[in-house]
Amino acid sequence: MDQEWTQLKATVPIAQLDTASAVMSVISAQLMIEDYSDFSLNGMYGELVDETILEADRQHAAVSVYIPSDGGVADAVAFLRQRFADEGVDAQLEIVGLREEDWAENWKQYYKPIKLGQRLVIVPQWEKYDAAEDEVIIRMDPGMAFGTGTHETTRLVLGLLERYTTPGVKMLDVGCGTAILAICAAKLGASPCAAYDIDPVAVKVARENVKDNACEDIVTVGQSDLLRQVPKEKYGLVAANIVADIILRMAPDIGAYMEKGGILLASGIIEPRAAEVEIELCARGFSVVERAAENDWCALALRWDGE
Repeated sequence: MDQEWTQLKATVPIAQLDTASAVMSVISAQLMIEDYSDFSLNGMYGELVDETILEADRQHAAVSVYIPSDGGVADAVAFLRQRFADEGVDAQLEIVGLREEDWAENWKQYYKPIKLGQRLVIVPQWEKYDAAEDEVIIRMDPGMAFGTGTHETTRLVLGLLERYTTPGVKMLDVGCGTAILAICAAKLGASPCAAYDIDPVAVKVARENVKDNACEDIVTVGQSDLLRQVPKEKYGLVAANIVADIILRMAPDIGAYMEKGGILLASGIIEPRAAEVEIELCARGFSVVERAAENDWCALALRWDGE
């Protein structure tokens, strides 16, 4: 059977085209760019040019990627929306062939149960799943928040989380999205767990997911600008599945939240930026314990060696 593809198309002001292209290239290196801002007839051969080009918007450009329809479309859409917001890109995102007003329900078809690591299984709320005896089930309703296990960044950090969560460890999830990391940590024995995100939509979704997984007594969710508004407490495990630039910005502050010998899990890092993140965090008192990679993504486990 032929592979079915979905086009994700972002229309942006011309001045933001380069930034939008960089964000879209995270999803796929194969970009289709529609930019007619420099097109000029110079008075010649106008009759040979397609009318749609003649009438094209010269103030905006479009960047498209094509991804397999069964390859994490919903996570890709949520990822792009979050990253465009982080970068201040005024993007109109379209899922071609699907009306935006239909997306709220139709995106559910792209989520199926997915096993991560040795025991964790992420199961959408609307799916039936018969768990094996040793499996840890996490029920998720991602809404429009990013982080459901289908993207490489989430898979990488969950693999590390499974290895470094110990019974009774105090855990902090910064930029929590759906709160998938805090919920998984709680299911693996961490307690208590705190999850923070700057996005009020993510906070709402996170609270619902925590409730649906019966973790309200273990996981607390709050709205915060990264670490700056989080109460100063010490944690044995801190997870940040964000992007390299924000992890670098957080680097001077993270140590204040770490117990001696505690573990930081940093993910959402594009491979070319991994060395930069490692160097900065090591300069701030961390040492690299483990490095995991998939495709062009990297996740790090680092130990806090400071006081």
